[in-house]
Amino acid sequence: MKSLLRQTKVIATIGPASEKEETLEQLINEGVDVCRLNMAHADHDWVREISSKIRSIGARLKREPAIMMDVKGPEIRTGFLDKPIKLKKDQTVELSYGNPSTQKDGKDEPIRIKVSYERLTDHLQLGGTVLLDNGLISLEVVEKSEGVIRCTVLQDCTLGSRRHVNLPGIETDLPSITQKDKQDTLVGIECKHDYFALSFTRDGDAIDLFRSFLRENNSDAQIIAKIEDQQGVSNLDEIISASDALMVARGDLGIECAFEELPIIQRRAVGACQSRGKPVIVATHLLESMIDSPVPTRAEISDVANAVNEGADCLMLSGETTTGKHPVECVRLLNRISARIEAEIQPGLTEELKLFRPKAKMLRSAAMLAMRIENSAVLVFTRSGDLAAKLGALRPNGAPLFAFTDVEGLHRRLRLIWGIEPFLMPFSADPELTVQEAIKKLKEEGWVQEKDQLVTVTNILADGKVIEGIQLREVS
Repeated sequence: MKSLLRQTKVIATIGPASEKEETLEQLINEGVDVCRLNMAHADHDWVREISSKIRSIGARLKREPAIMMDVKGPEIRTGFLDKPIKLKKDQTVELSYGNPSTQKDGKDEPIRIKVSYERLTDHLQLGGTVLLDNGLISLEVVEKSEGVIRCTVLQDCTLGSRRHVNLPGIETDLPSITQKDKQDTLVGIECKHDYFALSFTRDGDAIDLFRSFLRENNSDAQIIAKIEDQQGVSNLDEIISASDALMVARGDLGIECAFEELPIIQRRAVGACQSRGKPVIVATHLLESMIDSPVPTRAEISDVANAVNEGADCLMLSGETTTGKHPVECVRLLNRISARIEAEIQPGLTEELKLFRPKAKMLRSAAMLAMRIENSAVLVFTRSGDLAAKLGALRPNGAPLFAFTDVEGLHRRLRLIWGIEPFLMPFSADPELTVQEAIKKLKEEGWVQEKDQLVTVTNILADGKVIEGIQLREVS
């Protein structure tokens, strides 16, 4: 039986370093499961072009990755600057909504920094913290007046144009879905994207609102909720319930929350998703040093290993594959680390997942049987993806999981799930013929060979009735 490259999945963000056809082909051959398009840096013409290219290469290689559009979501930014402003420790700056950013001529006059959020003065209190440029610049609020927040700079730094603004611990009233998000999403729907990642997801209502927008525009794409602030952490359970998958976006999350809380939030999020049978992605700074360096730091290797060991479904690369010098090498390294750590994990099924339907409960027995029989795998058939998601959430380490569907698009969405190798195939009205065709396809594509065992969870005909059952099939 052909072994899986790894059971933990890999997402690669596509950008200037990876958009060429040759590089995309290498990434897909190296096992990239999902291609992410970040709408913070992409225009619509590029999205159409790159989506077509990914689909074409996937079809040619007979391994279609899913495509995820990461919508920008609500954000606050500083204003435009002609040139960077140097800020000194203890210097005073003014944040305001209406006035453009300016550097005063007088030494004692404060620098004015424009921000894109009108209600900034309503939310900030004296002694509060404002973080600029992804947390690299810290300001302390020392005075408030009509429309203006006066702050003290806490360290020497340089402010560039249109930098991110974070307000740790503060709940803003920014819309969950902006007009730009809707326009971007319509292009993703046009390109038949499989997933949409919703940035700065704050509660379950935001997901319901976004799902309504997708359905109104005839898209059955699934929603990945990105946890990026304290409000999202506080509402984690309802967000997981409302979404199809979760992303622990550690960039903004590491700014909004205390550093020491970040690994605890990650572990809790992974466990909570596993218990509900929902895929979970660990993202940001996995191999950040490899944007320039040909090798990672030892700490990065340990970070990736920890995510695999905790049971994350997916590892996501961002800058490493968009602007980095070594995009393909980064994927290869994730393959190596994931495979090695998975080999060290003691085989066993998670007890966290709650299974309610009888057919879902049968998955536990099927997975355990496959883990205990040499050269065996689990074979399931699904039209909703639920059985495959539950099977992956059980984490039967070391046992290949083959999921067949006759639903176009679902075979790509299944690539997000831990351990699942998906296939698209027409189903027969006769369950037995469907099983035989699936085994034939697995054999033709080199996944199984004679004498291998397949633990099959499927409908069977018994005394004229269709019943659910587990069968052990030997490949002949």
